[in-house]
Amino acid sequence: MELKNKSALITGSTSGIGQGIAFALAAQGVNIMLNGFGDAEEIEKQRRAMETEYGVTVLYSNADMTKPEEIRAMCEVAVAEFGGVDILVNNAGIQHVSPIDEFPEDKWNAIIDISLNSNFHTLKALVPSMKAKGWGRIINTSSVHGLVASPYKSAYNSAKHGVIGLTKTVALELGEFGITCNAICPGSVNTPLMHKQLPGLAKTYNMTEEEAIKNVLLKAHAIKQQVSISDIADLVVFLCGDSAKLITGSSLTIDGGWTAQ
Repeated sequence: MELKNKSALITGSTSGIGQGIAFALAAQGVNIMLNGFGDAEEIEKQRRAMETEYGVTVLYSNADMTKPEEIRAMCEVAVAEFGGVDILVNNAGIQHVSPIDEFPEDKWNAIIDISLNSNFHTLKALVPSMKAKGWGRIINTSSVHGLVASPYKSAYNSAKHGVIGLTKTVALELGEFGITCNAICPGSVNTPLMHKQLPGLAKTYNMTEEEAIKNVLLKAHAIKQQVSISDIADLVVFLCGDSAKLITGSSLTIDGGWTAQ
């Protein structure tokens, strides 16, 4: 495996998309630094399962993505333990929906901090070790909302558009060092978090949950299927491999055709 013995730090990787990416990279022989919140026992179970199944080293940090000093400390541990970080996946993110004139300032700040500012802090901390190795893969999780907007998601739209701008800039700066930087832009993704939000969404639109998926979540999808976590994880693995060595500064949609219109 071409990625065997490389190391990755993945923010927001204790559940959902990030967790799927972590398992997919571990299956390629990549050592992993997990990050996120959740039940400590479940996270430890996840960490041990990856080590046992794939024979890799898996670390865990509960660094808060709103706190630069905690982000830097997590990155320092990963570099020290792994001898550098080869793959960085900036995946942490949160959502809040509200009209702009009612949008809570604390929610705005948290979304920008977690979904955009944290990317800057991990990049600043980890790019030096990638430069030293002359190889690196950076994947930033944006969204279709990094390319097109939806109402009532001002902070999320702003953060995800910002992620794409950051991605392009970093790609231009780091190309000469053998480092690529790309953004992935999923449409509606079938995650545990989505399922938790579904009853409220159905109630809001006075629909059944099945109708809400079809008529709300998948309304803009040409292919009427939600994106699976494994679809996204497979794309990340591809972007880390040699076949993608000349793909950089790109925003890759995986959205069932959402942004084709």
